[in-house]
Amino acid sequence: MALKSLTSMPSSSLSRKFKNSNANDSTFSHPIKSISFLNPIPLFSSISFKNASQVSPSVTVKASSASSSPPTTVHQELKIKTVPTQPFEGQKTGTSGLRKKVKVFMQENYLANWIQALFDSLPPEDYKNGVLVLGGDGRYFNREAAQIIIKIAAGNGVGKVLVGMDGIMSTPAVSAANGGFIMSASHNPGGPDYDWGIKFNYSSGQPAPESITDKIYGNTLSISEIKVGDIPDVDLSRPGLVDYGAFSVEVVDPVADYLELMENVFDFSLIRSLLSRSDFRFIFDAMHAVTGAYAKPIFVDKLGASPDAISNGVPLEDFGHGHPDPNLTYAKDLVDILYGENGPDFGAASDDSVAIIAANAQETIPYFKTGPKGLARSMPTSGALDRVAEKLNLPFYEVPTGWKFFGNLMDEGKLSICGEESFGTGSDHIREKDGIWAVLAWLSIIAYRNNDKKLGEKLVSVSDVVNEHWATYGRNFFSRYDYEECESEGANKMIEYLRDLVSKSKTGDKYGSYTLQFADDFTYTDPVDGSVVSKQGVRFVFTDGSRIIFRLSGTGSAGATIRVYIEQFEPDASKHNVDAQTSLKPLIDLALSTSKLKEFTGREQPTVIT
Repeated sequence: MALKSLTSMPSSSLSRKFKNSNANDSTFSHPIKSISFLNPIPLFSSISFKNASQVSPSVTVKASSASSSPPTTVHQELKIKTVPTQPFEGQKTGTSGLRKKVKVFMQENYLANWIQALFDSLPPEDYKNGVLVLGGDGRYFNREAAQIIIKIAAGNGVGKVLVGMDGIMSTPAVSAANGGFIMSASHNPGGPDYDWGIKFNYSSGQPAPESITDKIYGNTLSISEIKVGDIPDVDLSRPGLVDYGAFSVEVVDPVADYLELMENVFDFSLIRSLLSRSDFRFIFDAMHAVTGAYAKPIFVDKLGASPDAISNGVPLEDFGHGHPDPNLTYAKDLVDILYGENGPDFGAASDDSVAIIAANAQETIPYFKTGPKGLARSMPTSGALDRVAEKLNLPFYEVPTGWKFFGNLMDEGKLSICGEESFGTGSDHIREKDGIWAVLAWLSIIAYRNNDKKLGEKLVSVSDVVNEHWATYGRNFFSRYDYEECESEGANKMIEYLRDLVSKSKTGDKYGSYTLQFADDFTYTDPVDGSVVSKQGVRFVFTDGSRIIFRLSGTGSAGATIRVYIEQFEPDASKHNVDAQTSLKPLIDLALSTSKLKEFTGREQPTVIT
């Protein structure tokens, strides 16, 4: 895309061109080459900024031709002011950015400090006169936060901010634009009394590596001033371009370019043939979260699903008093619909099964027509993916929890499909987890398997695909127990106790009826850059392939969240349809007794069982 002057750039400013001849080549896996947050000055070499002396303040300039071009408001030269501040404690990012209660972020300069610390952590050439993408999941405080981020970006010399209308843009869409700021606390609840979060995605769209987040934290401890563009709040309610000379803000449609990307990854005509069948019913529960902004344009308008297929499709600041986490606890309404009388054939809440997607990707998804380059999962995630990689003779990687660890492998051309157990599946079409992508992948599998079925013939169901996969690969029974907002002292003591237990363990030790193969505190050496990350989860692996794993999560906003992972492999097909909690009960009991979780935390029951 040849960039025009800022006053005539079309509103679809994230537009990209794709190669159609090789859907899984390096160009396609980096879909947006023309615009990126961390672009050097040459990106803007063809842009002619208006001379501030030639325009009067607040003059609206109408587009001269195409109706798609937004109106442009031109202001006098941008003025920068410096605001004194003092450090706040506790601004160290976790695995998915900085998350706190909303009221913490609403303290004067709290968010501003972290944003300024980020700019102070980057070389100026990484952002000066560059393009920053800004979006979020629509939660409470996003609108106010967007204005703060825009003004600090202006104060630090960013050339342009592209922001989603109403501050909404999904994490995958921001990643597809090669990075920027994401205002989200992921699955955590929203509202005045709940959670807010901010995350920075780096140059190729992946979450910022620890080398950067560590610098950000260091700068938050010594920050003394904030650089702010002296500009009024930007109207985020409609598309438009505001020009301040050397800085501009464009409010864009958050869906259009992501939709274009999905059309190039998947066979939309194949999926449309399934969703338009009168004998196939589909429901998508957006849980009043950000995917609601994408659900109707993609599933209804483009793929022909019935409008009533979208449930809870309007993004709300408090997610409709719900919890936007698609597990059996928080997606109970969807589960009840699916298992109710005359339930739909396919229901989705941005969930996934990465192993099944990987096993079927080459024959069902055009993007993978030459086959995946490699597969990867986070360490606590079910080992089902390992068996697919082995059977397909593909490279396989086990990484720490956090999508940032997949990015290096993707950039090096080593990885195509990956996932983590917190409903975080995706591929190298972007550098983030992508729930819509996972749903479209599943629909592709079901559509492919039913492409030759005539009306009235029995359709291949999700259950059929799953059972066939288990028959081929065996079943990995898997469950996760979450203990949220535990007292930090007790949680840390429990982990230290387990680490001590690991240090004394040896192969052959007996744990009830299980025999230990090894126990460790997971350490990862990145095969691309050689960086080492330690203390990523205490694991006990037994000779039959069973595992119990203990982690303190870095995604909560208060206290400590303990996650306990339990997994057992079952090759016997006659046992594949046993309830997971029943099959895993001996291992669950062993995990709880080994860790002394109740003794350390006082918790009788988990907050959530997945």
